[in-house]
Amino acid sequence: MTEPEWIRGQVRIPAAVLAEVERAGVAAYARDEEACGYLEGPAGDALLVDRAVELENLANKYHAADPEGHPRTGREYFKINALKFERAIGEGQKSGRPVKVFFHSHLDCGAYFSAEDAASMTMGGSSGPTYALAYLVTAVDRGKVTAHRLFIWDTSVAKFVEASFERV
Repeated sequence: MTEPEWIRGQVRIPAAVLAEVERAGVAAYARDEEACGYLEGPAGDALLVDRAVELENLANKYHAADPEGHPRTGREYFKINALKFERAIGEGQKSGRPVKVFFHSHLDCGAYFSAEDAASMTMGGSSGPTYALAYLVTAVDRGKVTAHRLFIWDTSVAKFVEASFERV
């Protein structure tokens, strides 16, 4: 199976889609948690995303139910319903609107791909990401969006590296 083009970066993200990511990030900041979700787009234009879908960050619920087992809160990381996300990936492939980018926000610490992000996207390993996606990190500092950075898996160094994207 051929790897999708979007895993190499150069994804085109319309201003309206970035605005939705920013809205989600600012709203999540007000709840003291990271936003998370995905960007999808037409299969016929591999590098275009045209829709943002926000996912619920379950980290605070897990922390509240079991603080010892889940010591970190949604401010420090995101936890999604993996089954729902996998279903969205499958439905996107079938409908010709694949999921191309996973997005999440960081609160008051900048837009970077953390060790926790890498562990989450590789199921704890370094053998590569679980999903053939690019990863957008949005910094929300003091309640305002300050940066967006896109990351991709670089097989030559076995880690996530920054890649360019285009605002359209």
